[in-house]
Amino acid sequence: MTHIYKVTGMTCNGCKVSVEEKLSSISEIQNVSVSLEKSEAEVTMQKHVPVSELQSVLPVKYTITPKEDLNVFSSNAIDEEPKTEFQQLFPLLLIFGYILAASVLLNANPWRTSDFMFDFMGLFYVVFSFFKFVDYKGFPKSFAMYDPLAKAIPVYGWVYPFIEVVLGLAFLMRFQVEIALIITLIILGITTIGVTKALFSKKSIQCACLGTALQLPMTKATFIENTIMILMAIFMLLKIYSV
Repeated sequence: MTHIYKVTGMTCNGCKVSVEEKLSSISEIQNVSVSLEKSEAEVTMQKHVPVSELQSVLPVKYTITPKEDLNVFSSNAIDEEPKTEFQQLFPLLLIFGYILAASVLLNANPWRTSDFMFDFMGLFYVVFSFFKFVDYKGFPKSFAMYDPLAKAIPVYGWVYPFIEVVLGLAFLMRFQVEIALIITLIILGITTIGVTKALFSKKSIQCACLGTALQLPMTKATFIENTIMILMAIFMLLKIYSV
């Protein structure tokens, strides 16, 4: 069953992420989608959770009250079908496709595999960091929901977008690429561990790969994109050290 609640006290995307994280911690809740603009939370649950329990997990600055019952058996049921995984991830796939196409065109004539990979990784980091800076304040909390290092050391979440910018420029400018490849293996390896745990837990949380502005769900696509970058980094390091 799905219910819509009014949530007051939210002032930024950091608040939105905090409310989603706290409500998602309740075991009976399957999915939480919070709209900062509407001051609403759409909550899907396995069995009914009292408002008092929802309120108990939220910080005191937030107040949650029932607004509308969206149980499919009620008269207020939503007629719209839920979005498919492809529809939810379309922005991510579109951006990924643009980066891939740009990297191919830059190295098509003549074809240079190494330069293609460096350009792909560089554009990947620069573009993805841009979306993290769109809502810089909201990103660290969202990132800490699944990245082990950001959860243990909160400042890492604030620094991470800058790390991506530096790595992106290093690959595009072919500057200290060995160090950049090693750092890529470390940071994406850590993130992938967190993504894998999140996928196995089957909790519905927001993916911070494109920041918090696009509200992408955590899915296997996140794991795949990280794996592609890791494999590219391993391939390039092997190629460099085999010369």
